[in-house]
Amino acid sequence: MTAAQQTVALDPEALSFADVVAVARHGARLTVPEHVAAAVAASREAVDALANAEKPVYGVSTGFGALAQRHIPHDLRAQLQKSLIRSHAAGVGEPVEREVVRALMLLRARTLATGRTGVRPETFETYVALLNAGITPVVREYGSLGCSGDLAPLSACALVLMGEGEVHGPVSADGTPSAPVPAAQALEAAGIAPVELREKEGLALVNGTDGMLGMLILALHDIDVLLTTADLSAAMSVEGQLGTDRVFQPDLHHPLRPHPGQAEAAANMLSALADSAIVASHRDSTHLVQDAYSLRCAPQVNGAARDAVSFAAQTASRELRAAIDNPVVLPDGTVSSNGNFHGAPLAHALDFLAIVLADVASMAERRTDRFLDRARNQDLPPFLADDAGVDSGLMIAHYTQAGLVSEMKRLAAPSSVDSIPSSAMQEDHVSMGWGAARKLRTAVENFGRVVAIELYTAARGIDLREDAPAPVTGAVIARLRQTVPGPGPDRFLTPELEETIGLVSSGTVLAAAEAVSHLVRVLPEFSGEQSAAEA
Repeated sequence: MTAAQQTVALDPEALSFADVVAVARHGARLTVPEHVAAAVAASREAVDALANAEKPVYGVSTGFGALAQRHIPHDLRAQLQKSLIRSHAAGVGEPVEREVVRALMLLRARTLATGRTGVRPETFETYVALLNAGITPVVREYGSLGCSGDLAPLSACALVLMGEGEVHGPVSADGTPSAPVPAAQALEAAGIAPVELREKEGLALVNGTDGMLGMLILALHDIDVLLTTADLSAAMSVEGQLGTDRVFQPDLHHPLRPHPGQAEAAANMLSALADSAIVASHRDSTHLVQDAYSLRCAPQVNGAARDAVSFAAQTASRELRAAIDNPVVLPDGTVSSNGNFHGAPLAHALDFLAIVLADVASMAERRTDRFLDRARNQDLPPFLADDAGVDSGLMIAHYTQAGLVSEMKRLAAPSSVDSIPSSAMQEDHVSMGWGAARKLRTAVENFGRVVAIELYTAARGIDLREDAPAPVTGAVIARLRQTVPGPGPDRFLTPELEETIGLVSSGTVLAAAEAVSHLVRVLPEFSGEQSAAEA
C-alpha cells in the first residue's frame, strides 16, 4: 500500500504519532468510525440546548476573550462566528510548510472527534473532507502566541472551511505544491460545500494547541532517526581516531549511573564498533591513557538527549489524548470554561529539545575538529587532505559545521520564558510555544546537517586507516560510497555534503547499520512507520 492509499481511522483515543506523520507528511486519508460520528452528534445536541437558553453561555451566546461580557442575540450569532474567524485569521509572513498545516488540521479534527467541542457533524465532516482532498490552507509564519491555542494559524484553516482565504491544492505527482488559489475555487473543484458556522463552532475550530503539538510530533519523528544516527557517527569518530570501545561496556553505565538513555547510547556505540579490526589493532596500546571527553563521554551526552526526547514524547502523548477547547462540553451536557488551551507543557518540551540538540551537535563538532588536527588525529593527514598544503581537505566543511552549531546554540534560547500580555490583559500570560516549535524545526534540520558532516568526515578518516572497520560502520561507509566518493584530491564538496545530509535525514544511513546489527531507537514506536489504524 502506498502512502497516498494508506488510511488512518480518526479515533481520538487511538491516533498515534505514526498516524500523524502518515497524514501530515505522506497524505494518508482519514476515515471516521461510527462511534466518533455519534459522539460528535451527541455533543452538538447539548450546545443547541444551551444556545436556546436565556442564560448567556460563554462562546455559545456571548462574545469572546475580553468581549465575553456581551450577550449576543440569535440573529447576530452567525455573523459573530464569521467575525471571529475573519478577525483572528491575522497571521503574516511566509506560509508555513504543508506538513505542518496538515498536522495542525488533523489534530484539530481529532479534538473535534472527541465530542467535547460541540461542533455540528457537518462541520466536522467538512473539516475531514478538506484533509482528504489535499486542500491545504495558507497559514502564515507569525500570529500565534501559543495561548488560547494557535489562534491565527487555526483561524486561517477555519476561514477555508467557510470558503474564504487562500489554499494550496493537492501536490503534483512529483511532490510539487500548487500555487495558492482562492479557497472557494478549490472547494468547488473538490465538490466541498463551504460551512455556515453556528454557535460555539468558531471557538471550537481555533482554540487548540494543535500547531505546537503537530510540529513536536514531526520533530520527534525526525529526532528519532537523527539521534540514533548520531550514536553511529560518534562511534565512527571513536573508531577513526583510534579511541577505545571499553568505555561503552554495559557495566560502566546502567549499574553505575542508571539513566536509560545513556545505557542505550552506549549499547549502540558498542554494537557499532563490534569486531572492528581498527579498534582491535590498538586495544593493548598505551598511546592514550584516556580518550578526550568528546569521544569518551558521547553516551552521557547523547543519552541525556535521549532522555529529554522521552520526556517530550510523554508530553506529546498526553496532549494527543487531550480535548483542548474553551469552553468545553462536559459529559453531563454542561459547557464550562477552562485554561487547557495554554501551551506551556508543549512550549517547555519544544524548548528543551532545542537545547539538547544544540549540546549533542556541539560535541559532534568537537569530534570533527579532532579529525582535522594533525596533533590530535592519531597520524592522519592534516584536514584529511590528499596532499596537505596543495589540498585543503575538509577544512571548510568543518567551518560549515561550526556555523550550523553556532546557529543551533542561538536557537536553543528558550521561547517559553517570554510572555507578552494581549487581549486587553485578559490573556496576561502566554506560552510562546508556536515560536518554540518554529525554531525547533530549524534546529532539527541543522542537527541533521551537523551529524551528516561528522559522519562524512569520520568515513574519510576510517577509509584512510589500514585496518578494516567494524561490520556496522563498514556497512554505513559502503552505503555512503554508493553515491559519495571517498578520499582524494580536493573537489567541489557541497554536492557530496548535501547527498550525505539526505542519506542521514532520510534514515538511509541508519537502515544500512540496522541491516547488520540491532540498534536501540530513541522512540521505538516510529521504527515500524506503521499506522495504528493498520496495525
